[in-house]
Amino acid sequence: MHVIAWIIVACEIGFWIFIIAGLITRYMLNKEKAGLFLLAMTPIVDLVLLVVTSIDVYRGAEITGAHSIAPIYLAISIVYGKSMIRWADERFLYYVKREGPKPKRRIGMDYAKHSMKGSLQHVLAYIIGGALLLLMIFYIGKSSETEVLWGTLQVWGIVVLIDIAISVTYFISPRK
Repeated sequence: MHVIAWIIVACEIGFWIFIIAGLITRYMLNKEKAGLFLLAMTPIVDLVLLVVTSIDVYRGAEITGAHSIAPIYLAISIVYGKSMIRWADERFLYYVKREGPKPKRRIGMDYAKHSMKGSLQHVLAYIIGGALLLLMIFYIGKSSETEVLWGTLQVWGIVVLIDIAISVTYFISPRK
């Protein structure tokens, strides 16, 4: 497996370590600021991945699909980070600390609106990640070497469209 792929795995593990450590520090050790600091480190992990990927590309590495994942990770962390942490917060409080209200299950139009909000966040992540991918493509310059990056951008675009289409269906046929 390519070294960038291993770094992606390490960053994903690091991401979840920071999330869990942040929640434990925040709620079990009652250190709000330290917990928030650990939670805020999650996008830094993805930034490290992007920097390592950029260095690899700069040194002339053969471009693989792993290289195209770094900008996606960073964009998703930036866009979904706050809502992911809120989601984890709610569940940690209820299921681990046995405090607070049970996380509500969304149904009907509430679910449709929530789903569309997630789809619009996905569009924003696509814009940010796509811009980073385009910067990589522009920097590399050789079309023969950037085919994988273009392919990732196209497949991700299709995934975003499918995501939006699914969200629209919840307005037509609300979840019961």
